[in-house]
Amino acid sequence: MGEFILAIDQGTTSSRAIVFDAHLKPVAVSQREFSQHYPRSGWVEHDPEEIWSTTVSVCRDALNQMQIDPTEIAAIGMTNQRETTIVWDRATGAPIYPAIVWQDRRTSDVCNRLRAEGFESMVTEKTGLRLDSYFSATKIGWILDHVPGARDKAEVGALLFGTIDSFLLWRLTGGAVHATDATNASRTMLYNIRTGAWDNTLLDLFRVPRTLLPTVLDCADDYGSVVPELFGVTIPIRGVAGDQQAAAIGQTCFWPGMLKATYGTGCFALLNTGRTCVRSQQRLLSTIAYRLDGQTTYALEGSIFVAGAVVQWLRDGLKVIQNAADTELLAEQAQADTQVYLVPAFTGLGAPYWDSECRGALFGLTRDTGFAEVARAALRSVAYQTRDLYEAMRSDWDAASAGSSHSAVLRVDGGMVANDWMVQSLSDILQAPVDRPEVIETTALGAAWLAGMQVGLYPKADAFSDSWALDRHFEPEMSKRAADTRYAGWRDAVSRVLTVRPTSVD
Repeated sequence: MGEFILAIDQGTTSSRAIVFDAHLKPVAVSQREFSQHYPRSGWVEHDPEEIWSTTVSVCRDALNQMQIDPTEIAAIGMTNQRETTIVWDRATGAPIYPAIVWQDRRTSDVCNRLRAEGFESMVTEKTGLRLDSYFSATKIGWILDHVPGARDKAEVGALLFGTIDSFLLWRLTGGAVHATDATNASRTMLYNIRTGAWDNTLLDLFRVPRTLLPTVLDCADDYGSVVPELFGVTIPIRGVAGDQQAAAIGQTCFWPGMLKATYGTGCFALLNTGRTCVRSQQRLLSTIAYRLDGQTTYALEGSIFVAGAVVQWLRDGLKVIQNAADTELLAEQAQADTQVYLVPAFTGLGAPYWDSECRGALFGLTRDTGFAEVARAALRSVAYQTRDLYEAMRSDWDAASAGSSHSAVLRVDGGMVANDWMVQSLSDILQAPVDRPEVIETTALGAAWLAGMQVGLYPKADAFSDSWALDRHFEPEMSKRAADTRYAGWRDAVSRVLTVRPTSVD
């Protein structure tokens, strides 16, 4: 058996491949951005063929960097942007419409109608999710209803649906495998996370034919093998998990109460709740953290739609920076007493507000407000949104665990946490310690561990957890009074953009 694992990390803005050695250390990395398409206000699409071509390209590049024979790759693990929806032709493998991205809001009206008809409680009970266009179900329905002939083809089994993992698996295996894992299935709004199966009631509600759906496997499982014409040899695929769950695995959050937050395009916090599927009272999501050996572990999740995307906005929209690293210096240069608030509701707000119609705004501008103050407000908006999630999770978990203690330390990862100022601000606003690991690309690490563990190259969870290594520990440097005052200003700013009044976010 080879001594390397190839991890595919297919994200919202780029495709990446990382080769890990037998000691779980990254030894080769390749990454390519791909195009974002915004055909209408609130719509976000990707080209599935570009996703496919960039994925294959980065895998080949990472293998070439290593200058090793591909036979030395023991297995492939995959992680992916979740909820993004593709429908393709079973016979040709060609997508019938662009990928509708998780950020897309085109089906908000459908969700609003179903909510008004009283279906949200049932949907939440079965799926742990809110009735929102964020998830895959209404995206599938939209494609079937708007592509001529698609619904008729779907009814006779001529079309297939998949999140990005399923689409890539289909292509990598030459059409031999149509599958997904339990974490990605749990984000479709069609999968009953309590029974562990596609739900007929939900399929009827969203008008999705069962023939479209992939087989649901464990996160570490047999996902077939890559056809040899892609990389020169047949390579087994043995691990799959949605990106946020893969990051929790990479952060070794294997025990109830452990909490991680990943800062990519969006920010997603997961709190392990063990074998208990907690019904949130704070408008959070209940979801599957992972499924191993047929045993499901659950989590509470809070979703922030805009985290790293706010830095992209500074770079590509306002053009006030040339690269993401510039924000750290700008934030440090801002006036210390600035009270500028940016609410980055570019596509609405996620947990705990769940308002898809509200839009972003800047508050507190004065004559001396400049780019530095806007950059600081942009970074601090991520900290404020994280506190929204942190407070909500603490409330739900304390209630569900009868007051039992949970880890007070937040483990963070993702590209944004390379910014020391941002992570320190996070600790300040949360008034809690924050740990940054040596390997901040824990999403790929989690996917690699799943595949490597499945083929016997990597240890089981306990020993893997022992290998977690700290890069830097952050403690609050801001007083609690100052943090609370700033957070109160954030809550006031958010209240001014909301179109839906939350029933409880305290």
